[in-house]
Amino acid sequence: MTKDISRRDVFRFAAVGLGGLAIAGTVAGCSSDGNGASAGRSPTAGKATDFSFASWGMSEAATKPTLGAAVDSFGQKKGVTVKTPSYDYNDYLNQLTLQVRGGQFAGAAQLDVAWASGFAALGKLRDLSGLATGRGYTEAALKAGQVDGKQIGLPWTIAAIGLITNSELLQKAGITTPATTIDAFEDQLRSLKALGGGLIPYAASTKAAQLKDILVWMQTFGSPLIDGKKCTIGDAASVKAVTWYKKLYDDGLIAPDVDRAAARTLFAQGKTAIYDDAPVGKAGVVASSPDKNLADKMSSMARPVLTKGDTPVEVLWGHLVTVVDGDGADTAGQFAQWLTSDTTQTLDYFSKLGLPPTTKAALGSSEIEKDTFISDFSKRVTVNAAAEPLWKFPQYAQMETEIANQVQAVLIGSASPKDAMKQAGQAVQQLMSA
Repeated sequence: MTKDISRRDVFRFAAVGLGGLAIAGTVAGCSSDGNGASAGRSPTAGKATDFSFASWGMSEAATKPTLGAAVDSFGQKKGVTVKTPSYDYNDYLNQLTLQVRGGQFAGAAQLDVAWASGFAALGKLRDLSGLATGRGYTEAALKAGQVDGKQIGLPWTIAAIGLITNSELLQKAGITTPATTIDAFEDQLRSLKALGGGLIPYAASTKAAQLKDILVWMQTFGSPLIDGKKCTIGDAASVKAVTWYKKLYDDGLIAPDVDRAAARTLFAQGKTAIYDDAPVGKAGVVASSPDKNLADKMSSMARPVLTKGDTPVEVLWGHLVTVVDGDGADTAGQFAQWLTSDTTQTLDYFSKLGLPPTTKAALGSSEIEKDTFISDFSKRVTVNAAAEPLWKFPQYAQMETEIANQVQAVLIGSASPKDAMKQAGQAVQQLMSA
């Protein structure tokens, strides 16, 4: 699973949200409720039926054995057959969208949290509010699967893209407590740079393909990005954020040509003290590191805020299980509920794949508590995670690309922050109206 994030980043810039071909004309054709008589339906006590479960997990060698065993276990318990159509992550969303629109798929389906709004616009998803009730999901996890007041997905694994730290390097720089404000954070980056040896204090994203990471910093500086029907990029807060990022770049506190994969490599080699990632990236970083004790040194910190007392801004990461209405949907809903909230099942998934569970019971278990990296990340970072505001638009990947290209222009000195953010905001506004 360690390569999922890098593939996700590639896909989100290569595709047009849900895919222009797949999503065109869908929103206008949706019913007003989008879920018909299925809204809020609770689990039924009727006879279990065969159903389908679509995923990208069943197409990957790292996850197929564990996920396949879970599917088989549920099928045997219920006495049903579960079909498991699967597609590579890069093709998954467009393929599933086409099948759902054409009435060729019904059942449970794995979904990236970034796709929730666009996929819900197809109007074929059940409202799973009844299935979510009383299962002990955390509030942050439930919100990840909500669109326009409906629970369109049950949270399977939820975390965030947060700041990962090397505690040993921080201690060498005299940092005993990670900074909580932007000013203090910058001071700590300078202390890290003073260690010398070519250390990159913060392996922030600076390559265009990953520069969407700047959005969370714009929000940190006070820009909402989207306010109703208006894109706010180009406002004073977004300009200030990019100006600050450029200063870090010019002062060598962040480095050129860094994307998620490069940041992981730098961190694994002990050449950076801080980088952005989801917890799932830890396994790959540790496995590729010459430092056999790196796992014990990995920690996390809440994203610094502009003003003391502000709530840290964190970007959601994770997977949902949705239910497309049609044949077998009732049993598919029961499967989605079991897969995402049964404590034994979710902890087994965590122990084998390192994916954080989403219920209070599982998160409070000894298995999670003894994994201090996951436990601390959940308390410091995931607790404040929210969907990126652009995700509500089918063209969100194009929007991110427009913004990233303008930020890249600022970093290399070919545009001013003010002019670049004005152009980025105008481009996003046009895409919002497309």
